[in-house]
Amino acid sequence: MKNMEAAATSAKDGRKTRYTRKALQDSLIELMKSKSIVRVTIKELCDLADISRSTFYLHYSNQYDLLKQIEEETIAYFEDILKKFDKRRSAREITQMVEEIVRNIADNSNSIQVLLSENGDINFQERFFRRFTSKTHLVNYFIDPAFNDVPEIGEYYLVYVVKGSIALMQHWLKNNMDLSVPTLAKMLVQLSPAASRVANCSA
Repeated sequence: MKNMEAAATSAKDGRKTRYTRKALQDSLIELMKSKSIVRVTIKELCDLADISRSTFYLHYSNQYDLLKQIEEETIAYFEDILKKFDKRRSAREITQMVEEIVRNIADNSNSIQVLLSENGDINFQERFFRRFTSKTHLVNYFIDPAFNDVPEIGEYYLVYVVKGSIALMQHWLKNNMDLSVPTLAKMLVQLSPAASRVANCSA
């Protein structure tokens, strides 16, 4: 009997913890729709989530810790998409991968759109887009192979693709996603001269 009661208590605590964390995460995302993380206070978070400050500190050390947890969960979510395309190498398949990523961004307005907006953390945004170009078989589509023997130049290409992708995505979100998902995905792939050349050769 005691074991059953302990299990029931543990399950209840688990549900309560999940509810509390979800409420705080949703509250942070809601606040970041209108301000950056540096302007968000613990008081605002707790008031919006209807959670006490003491409860907040049971789960997170500060608002930045809360944001980091959301970012890590987002990275893990999109890692699953990358795994689906791990062995796909053609220009068309790469475009399909980017299209699925963009579609998921469009469908997740309560989290990923905010994280990739101008109110999001630029360090996370750069890490997010670098994940797509860090796979060995994807590099060929984003970095000109003519510079394979010059790593420094390859790094410049990567910076160009990452920064350009962030700016393009932010502009798209700010304009209420006025371009279709396939159109934006194609633009992101063709952002790199190397990717554009491969896509044209495959057409």
